[in-house]
Amino acid sequence: MSGASYPNAALNNIRGIKPNGSEKVSKKENLICEFQMPLHYPRYKKSDYEKMPEWKLDCLLREYGLPIMGDVKEKRNFAMGAFLWPCQIQSFNG
Repeated sequence: MSGASYPNAALNNIRGIKPNGSEKVSKKENLICEFQMPLHYPRYKKSDYEKMPEWKLDCLLREYGLPIMGDVKEKRNFAMGAFLWPCQIQSFNG
């Protein structure tokens, strides 16, 4: 098999997504849409996420291109699920 293939049909339907560092200019609106993955993985502990204010959660999720939906509890749970290893989440559950 040569070249890259995307077995998931949903990925084939996504338009305008390019590798990090590239940008797409919309001809209709002349808007620049860009996302570049940050260089460092967040180094927060579960306790940090549990006391993190909502605005900081929003910034963190936005920085990594993740959805910012729900109340603060849902955002905390989502951030912990996205950035903590399962053993880090479970080891502190009592």
